[in-house]
Amino acid sequence: MPLEQLQSWITQYGSAAIFCLLALGIVGIPIPDETLLTLTGFLIFKGTLHPAPAYLSALAGTAIGISISYAIGKYGGTRVIRRFGQRLHITDDRLRRVETWFQRRGKWVLVIGYFVPGIRHVTAIVVGSSGVRFGSFARFALAGAVLWSACFVGAGYILGEEWNAFAQLARPIALAIGALAVFSVVVYILFRRRSAR
Repeated sequence: MPLEQLQSWITQYGSAAIFCLLALGIVGIPIPDETLLTLTGFLIFKGTLHPAPAYLSALAGTAIGISISYAIGKYGGTRVIRRFGQRLHITDDRLRRVETWFQRRGKWVLVIGYFVPGIRHVTAIVVGSSGVRFGSFARFALAGAVLWSACFVGAGYILGEEWNAFAQLARPIALAIGALAVFSVVVYILFRRRSAR
């Protein structure tokens, strides 16, 4: 989706556009989520959007999108992904990677998965199909949504007029943050195991 189109929709429809676009993007529709969040931060910086409704609509859109993905996994299982995944740009390779991560790291994948483009669309489906209860899923998914959306909306606000340069690097930055988060979780788990001994 062109950047000009995103900006036009957000400027015209405000928080409602942010909510709808993020909900669709998290489910798997090809919308540049990080760019959308960074643009939101920039529009807050410019005074076009009010901070609280803009951020809360981003958070709500993310939460609804990830919950829909969870429901797809819970009621349709991974067979839905294997059948319709290509339409949502979800490949068998991505699905296998998320399944492996989930087996190793459990629900923390929900927090980290937001920062890995192409993976966040699949994490909730895998978790839903694995039988995890919604309450347990929601705690981790919401924590990830708060962290992810705050990082990119905050970056757009802090960078101001330079937001566009950052937006072009959003995917590599998200991957770097995701890698750092994975590393932190691994270190934490190893530290706890060593302490338990």
